[in-house]
Amino acid sequence: MTTTTLRSHETPRAARRSLDDLAALDVDALGGLYARGSVPALDALDGDPTGRMLAIRGLDREPVASRLRQLATAPFFPWGGKSFASEGSARGLGVNRVHLGGKHKLFPFVTTVASSVVDGAPCIRLDYDLPENPWAIRHIHDEVREVDDGLLLGPAMWRRGPSAAEHAFLLWFALDLHTQAPPFGWG
Repeated sequence: MTTTTLRSHETPRAARRSLDDLAALDVDALGGLYARGSVPALDALDGDPTGRMLAIRGLDREPVASRLRQLATAPFFPWGGKSFASEGSARGLGVNRVHLGGKHKLFPFVTTVASSVVDGAPCIRLDYDLPENPWAIRHIHDEVREVDDGLLLGPAMWRRGPSAAEHAFLLWFALDLHTQAPPFGWG
């Protein structure tokens, strides 16, 4: 058995939060955590991080919340996360990993550092307004910030127009950069 001794000038480091830790929080707590998050470099996102739906607006109280947490971790849950590939420090590409009738990469997006429609502070914006996406997907607005080492938190919103007031919050999701999904082909 190994014992770790801290020197007097060292502070114990808190354990890194997990997707499970975030899933235990309600919509308001996740909002507070997001507000304190930071913006990682776009290339830090490169890869296939595991994703999790966390809390849905209006459905984040018990007993519904615990059922939704179970659903989000079920093997048949259709969303597995996002895949990212930076194209430099200012722009990147991404796509959602979806498990419906097989494994597919669907609904591409462009990543940029931009002002959040939530609070105006910097975030990584995921822009789905691309010609190859269906109309409904083109109206989704996602953002992410890093809330712990390699742990990204983001709101998914419905965009009715360009101003922040025209974005309706839907749910919180998270991505764990330390837990990469096995790669699979493009739809």
